[in-house]
Parts: sequence; C-alpha cells; structure tokens
Amino acid sequence: MTVRRSAVALAATATVLCAAAAPAAVAAPSPSPSVALPSGLYGTKDPTYDGVWRQSLAFLAQRTAGVTPAAKAVDWLTGQQCDSGAFPAYRADASAPCTDKTMVDTNATAAAVQALRDVGGHQDAVANAVSWLKSVQNKDGGWGYTAGSPSDANSTSIVIGALARAGEKLGDVTTDGGRTPYAALLTFAIPCGGKDGGAFAYQPDKDGKLAANADATAAGVLGALGKGLVVGNNAAVKDPTCHKGSAPEPEQAAQNGASYLAATLAKSGHLDSAPMPGAEDSAPQPDFGNTADAVVALSASGHKDKAAASVAWLEKNSAGWAKENGPAAYAQLILAAHATGADLRDFGGADLVAQLNATGPEPAAVKKPKAAATEDEEKKDSGDGDGIGGLWWFVGIGLAVGAGVGFLISGRRKNQQL
Repeated sequence: MTVRRSAVALAATATVLCAAAAPAAVAAPSPSPSVALPSGLYGTKDPTYDGVWRQSLAFLAQRTAGVTPAAKAVDWLTGQQCDSGAFPAYRADASAPCTDKTMVDTNATAAAVQALRDVGGHQDAVANAVSWLKSVQNKDGGWGYTAGSPSDANSTSIVIGALARAGEKLGDVTTDGGRTPYAALLTFAIPCGGKDGGAFAYQPDKDGKLAANADATAAGVLGALGKGLVVGNNAAVKDPTCHKGSAPEPEQAAQNGASYLAATLAKSGHLDSAPMPGAEDSAPQPDFGNTADAVVALSASGHKDKAAASVAWLEKNSAGWAKENGPAAYAQLILAAHATGADLRDFGGADLVAQLNATGPEPAAVKKPKAAATEDEEKKDSGDGDGIGGLWWFVGIGLAVGAGVGFLISGRRKNQQL
C-alpha cells in the first residue's frame, strides 16, 4: 500500500502472492481498465491497483486544507464499495455487483473508511466497511492485505487507524481468543538493544526472524499510537529513546519505532528504497513516499523536531516525484507538511493543495488560506504597538471599565489537533 510503500507495487505484489495462495474462485483484477477513466477519479494513470487508495488519500489531504471534494468524486468512491462493506483497489464497472471474484482488500477499505469519515455524511458506508474489517480479523488479532492472508504490520496498522477514526474502542476489537489488534502489531516489533532495535518488520520471514523495515516502522508507529493517516501538528517533546524490554506496551513500541526512524533519517534526511530486481543501477534510491510517511510518524509520536531536516529535503527534492506519481504523492506531502506545520501552499515553492486539486474534478469548495500577519500586525499582537498590549489598549480598557462595559478578549486559536 502506499500506506508506506508504493500502492501499485504492493498491490501488484499482493495480487501475485494471493493468486498463488487464494482459492481458485478468487481472480486477480485485469491489468488495466477496459473503459475510459471515470470523471470523478483522481489521477490519469491506470487505477487497477490503487484507484480507491489514491482517491482516499486525496480526500484526506484536501480536508486538512479546508477543501471539499466534488460530489461526483465522493460518489465514485462510495460506488466502489461492495455490499459486504469491503472496497477493492478498483473496479471499472461499479454497476455490477461484487462477486467472490472481486479482489477486495483491507488497505483500500481502511483508507476509504478514513476518507469518508473526514468527508462526512456517509456513516452507513463507514459502518458497513468497519463491520467487514472486524469480520476478517485474523486469529492473532491483526490483518493481512487480503482477508485471511497472514497479518502484516502495515495492514494491521492502517486498519487500527481506520477503526480508531470510526470511533471503535480498539481494546474491544478482539478475536475469539481475546487477542486485540495491538497483540498482533507488537509481534512485528524488534526488541531494543540489538541491531535495528525498535524497528518494525513487515512480517517474519520463513524462519520467524524479523528484519527491520522503515516502511513498516512508520506504519507501526501510527498503529501503536492508535492514529490514522492524518496527524495534527504536535509539539516536540524529549528525544525518542529505545527502551529494552521483551514486551513493551503499544505506546513504548511506538517510541521505540520513532527512535529507529529518527536515527535512520539523521543519516541523510531521507529513507532509501532498494533497487528493483534487474535494475542496472544497484544503488539504493531515495524513497520520497516513505520519507513523508516517516515524517508523519515522528510528529505523531511527539518528535517533529527530528523530522525537520526531512521536511526540508522533501521541499527541495520532491517536486518531480510528486508530478510523476500524481494524487497519492501530493497527498503524502500534504499530510507530512500538515503534521509538522509546514506551508501546504508554499512547500519548496509549490502549492501542494492546488497541485492535488488539479489531478481530479474541481472541488465543491476551497477554503481560502488565512493571510499571514504583516509586520505591523505582529507588533500589535506582541504588545509593541497600539494593539493588544500597547499603550492605547490599556487606556481603552480603563475607559471601558469606567463606563461599565465588559470586553471579552480572546487569544489566538491553537492549531487543531486531529
């Protein structure tokens, strides 16, 4: 999933793996849509593996910026939902009912839950999707990419985020054996004290060993904190530390993961992805999407100061990547900027909100950004001029009190915490 890795790459890989392991009745989706792309869909590339994902991320990013998506865009997303409540990555003909051959998945469903929750007005669709997600919970308490596939850190984390955004009490989402989603997620956490301690693995290998995965770690931090894909601009706290212990609580596992991410990002300011098999260039390449996700994870865990260099790196280097990859890429950058207080409309000189909006139908409404205070206005607010705190302000208050008139003075609103 682009939850931490490329949506197309993960979904395509999952399709291949699931095709080999799933019953014969389950068929992989066709490699490309047989009809022209619907006008409500964001992006122009083949949506077979990421249509619902990129649409959902686009909505989440737009809502953080005060943008209301077009009705036909929202209708397209709700129209992708099957009667079971599940969402596929994409189905070209939404007028035909889903069958047992429709490849639905937990990641698309969890992303759609969060998006529709933020758009509002689609509680029935959200409730139906949540019901399906709970119905396909694995015995270990987690989720795999498709129903019944082995649990992994990424899928478990995004479902946790979806359930939390929908108002579910995660401690009550249990298997017959009483295992919660956190029970599964913590099995992917690598203990502190050794190499790559604090990181999360995507899944254990065939021998049961865990290998650090920055992609899964960014996801695991959010999951362990019970947070969705949208994270508010949190104040930085003390440096993340990886604490030794064989069975950390979810909150500590998140801090351990944050410690790993902070140390990894400190090396170059960005994460790397391994070269594709058969590629001529065998050197690791910068991974823009996972770097953006790591920024969100660090802010969520109270360490946005450790992500500052990465935000600066993204501002300087991500424009070409975002243009090439479209709506999901712009959304990831917006979510990273939003989580750290960066300017969404001047991110390295780019208006990310306008660029995202341009990849889909014209929004129903766009909230105008609040103009920055001028130097004179800032002086007034700080008490250096004639505004609040200035000489004439005190004179005015004295006169008002003498006249028996009460004034209500309100401070600036704080950034909304999501």
